Amino acid sequence: MPEPDPDQQLMLDLLEGSGLDVSLDAWDDESVDWSRFDLCVLRSTWNYHARPDSFIEWCEGAAGASRLKNSVDVVRWNIHKAYLLELESEGLPIVPTAILKRGDEHQLQAVCGERGWNDVVVKPCVSAGSANTRRFGIEQFDAGELFLRELASERDVMIQPFMKSVEAGGERAAIMLGGELTHAIEKAPRFHDDDESVSEAKEVTGIECEMLESALKCVPGDVLYARLDTMKGDNGELLISELEIIEPSLFLLQSDRAQRAFVRAIESALEF
Repeated sequence: MPEPDPDQQLMLDLLEGSGLDVSLDAWDDESVDWSRFDLCVLRSTWNYHARPDSFIEWCEGAAGASRLKNSVDVVRWNIHKAYLLELESEGLPIVPTAILKRGDEHQLQAVCGERGWNDVVVKPCVSAGSANTRRFGIEQFDAGELFLRELASERDVMIQPFMKSVEAGGERAAIMLGGELTHAIEKAPRFHDDDESVSEAKEVTGIECEMLESALKCVPGDVLYARLDTMKGDNGELLISELEIIEPSLFLLQSDRAQRAFVRAIESALEF
């Protein structure tokens, strides 16, 4: 973990309190024998983006030695943000997204000019914790060009227009645990090296419920946990910014209901 998980101790306490034998181990700790666990649940593996191939390889090994949640197929599908385009192709509204392949010749001004974007966010397609995520207004496009070129020399890159709505209300995140939508939170926009700022628990709206259920139909496998991040577009429409099903913060501290659902989800997974 490059930063602490606020839910870490709470999760351990909840599971131990329910009578389970629990251990918190780093995915890249080669001394861990994963076969000694009945269930491995991905949590704050927020450094995987630095070595995504190694992380996938580890997931495959852990899944062979134990049972991994969420599954390797789910991780493979979700690890690259191109999944957003698949959601869009299925009729789901997403934050407009341009995917640029590693090594190709790209010009930020050309990409944005074609789409009428003058305030954008540039980040890697495989990322976590807002690493290497920066915002560029039109007057900063020269700096953005250099940033894009540097990123694209090593990895696929995505560009999205900056949604003005996040300055007022931020993003919303709706959390699902074991098939139960437990709560939502609101969070301020976050860029590279920023700390995360979140609200107290909010009620999940009907449209968030519908969007999450529809999005999960695109996922190649069942999920133990999921988080749908949304923000409002320029016309007030709700847009999907991310479907987090690898290592999302679940904001358990904000919701007693989520804490109970988390324990039930783990207990249910152990029964199968």
